[in-house]
Amino acid sequence: MSTPAPEPDPFDPQDFPADLVAAQRQVADLYAALRAHQAMLPWSREPHPGWPDEPERGRERGGRPASPGWTPDEAAEFDRLMEQLRAATARVQCHTWWERCKQEGIKGADMVVTRQALKHAKGAVPEGTLLEQDDVRPAA
Repeated sequence: MSTPAPEPDPFDPQDFPADLVAAQRQVADLYAALRAHQAMLPWSREPHPGWPDEPERGRERGGRPASPGWTPDEAAEFDRLMEQLRAATARVQCHTWWERCKQEGIKGADMVVTRQALKHAKGAVPEGTLLEQDDVRPAA
């Protein structure tokens, strides 16, 4: 008599493949780098004279000081980081894992939950750092 083959483990949509987790980590790293770079830049890419503060109800910041604009190096670094972030995000969004999930019947709200879980998976965000919740959502 032969022993029956063991039943395969049920599909776990949150058992993400290593390359998908690595791609999500790259997205988080690039988003953090872009955000850090933006924090050092003047508010306007092009030189702008700004505008005075005009009192208005419900407005947190009325005016803007003059901006010298970004230097060519600052603009090039921003554009480089943004392009890398777009490419990394496309790798995550178009990964074959999502098609596999669909084939396994994961759809609608369950797919949303699965995609959100990737953003918090072990290795998907830098360890030892605390990314703000608002940082994680747009990064993916």
